[in-house]
Amino acid sequence: MTVTFSNHRQIREVSTFSELVNSKFQGETNAICWHRNLHGDFNEITSKLELKENITEVSVEDLLALQLSENGHSAREIILQDIQLLSDFGASPSLNLLKCYERDDELDFISTDVYSYHVDRSPIETDTFLCTYHGAASDILPNDQVEQKILIPEIRNKLKELHDGSEAEFESFLKEYFFDLHYQPKPTAEPLNLGNGHLWRLAVDHPTQQVLPCIHRAPVETIGEYRLLLIC
Repeated sequence: MTVTFSNHRQIREVSTFSELVNSKFQGETNAICWHRNLHGDFNEITSKLELKENITEVSVEDLLALQLSENGHSAREIILQDIQLLSDFGASPSLNLLKCYERDDELDFISTDVYSYHVDRSPIETDTFLCTYHGAASDILPNDQVEQKILIPEIRNKLKELHDGSEAEFESFLKEYFFDLHYQPKPTAEPLNLGNGHLWRLAVDHPTQQVLPCIHRAPVETIGEYRLLLIC
């Protein structure tokens, strides 16, 4: 079954890389998807790469060194083309072999790791691009289906106790430690999984952005399965 995202109000679906990078975010739309049904054995590539840490960056040289079947070769060509397209566009793509991300368990009432729903922030005009070739894929949520964690009274009061300073300094404290980037899903929230093979462009929080930033989270990984993720 082919999954389509075109009926979700926050997503615009496109069919070329040019459309992906040139389309404008507007209104409630803060995620653009180059919808693709990729052919190739991405599992073969994932299984033949060497995991050196929980997150291992894979170079083009690492990819080219793999001895692959015909289907594995097809998958590699797609990844190399995506890296080239994004690089030519001016982005800095990173291909990661992932076992898991680091967990933030220092505070029991708020988490600021990537498994928590969050937005990306940048001081310059940019967007987040990502494609999961293999393994669990990220989720996004519409902005009206979440609450900013720092506005939830119980969490805010505990953060004030932790800060123990003036109100003006408190707002800076929230930004300094990235608490303001994280969101709590409402009970009726319906996450949308980004799926495998599609190349996504997500709106980032920066001064010139005309729409709300896209709220997303990393998935809990499947035990015994690595993820292969292109991100920039």
